[in-house]
Amino acid sequence: MHIFYRPQYQSDITRFIDELKAKNPELEAGQRQGRSLLWDKAVNRDAQAEYQAAQVKQQPYVYQTAGKE
Repeated sequence: MHIFYRPQYQSDITRFIDELKAKNPELEAGQRQGRSLLWDKAVNRDAQAEYQAAQVKQQPYVYQTAGKE
């Protein structure tokens, strides 16, 4: 044993997650499938460029009216 040996600390949360994964091995696969449904989307670069080009530039102070009354 090394002179500066310290046991690896694991928080309660980490132990809980490890136990949950051990009890339910298909949990991570389900998480990946849910992520692919909501987040992993192909980006249409042409449509994104058109959207950005069509935006109107905002005034520096948004509450200022166009002309003085």
